[in-house]
Amino acid sequence: MDIKANLEAVKKTFKSEDCLLVAVSKTKPLEDLKTAYEAGIRDFGENKVQELQVKQPEMPEDVNWHMIGHLQSNKVKFIAPFVYLIHGVDSFKLLREINKQGKKIDRRINVLLQMHIAEEETKFGFDKLELDEMLSNPDFLSLSHVKIQGLMGMATFTENKDQVRKEFRSLKTLFEELKSRTLPDFVQLEDISMGMSGDYLIAQEEGSTMVRIGSAIFGGRS
Repeated sequence: MDIKANLEAVKKTFKSEDCLLVAVSKTKPLEDLKTAYEAGIRDFGENKVQELQVKQPEMPEDVNWHMIGHLQSNKVKFIAPFVYLIHGVDSFKLLREINKQGKKIDRRINVLLQMHIAEEETKFGFDKLELDEMLSNPDFLSLSHVKIQGLMGMATFTENKDQVRKEFRSLKTLFEELKSRTLPDFVQLEDISMGMSGDYLIAQEEGSTMVRIGSAIFGGRS
């Protein structure tokens, strides 16, 4: 497994040079992460808090840790001091807990709101109604220790590229619609995290600013 060669091959295919590559290192050993780091990667994505806690102290300080998996409220406190970006904020309850833990350590935590764009029922995320309800809730205005940096979404796992494109496009449309609204200062919509190893090129064509790529860099899951 030549991680460096894989990285170079992936980067050559990018449709957008400005799109951030988050190397999904879940289940991978530290040696693999260090190899990717030496090849220039600074953004790593993990989906389990426990694994993030183990790896973070073993890697250089300038690594940006992305929590990309489903995050339980009772685990937020373990990553609040160092996490760079939480991708999967899928409920107001979770957002409030992140704010609470940020307040405790006087740190504003960067998050993305996860939208449910896939037709699969298994994916987490807000639907449009839930998002609007949260944005209009008076308690939403009191969030002092989060920065909502944008949106995240996962397309249906399907060979149907038109469907994947339609789902990514719906997220981009929502993103632009939100940007046109008057929202609190801590909502600074800069990023759309969409696209993984199988569909990142479509995602980039539809406006993704951040792709999460694992198997195309590190090979299949350990």
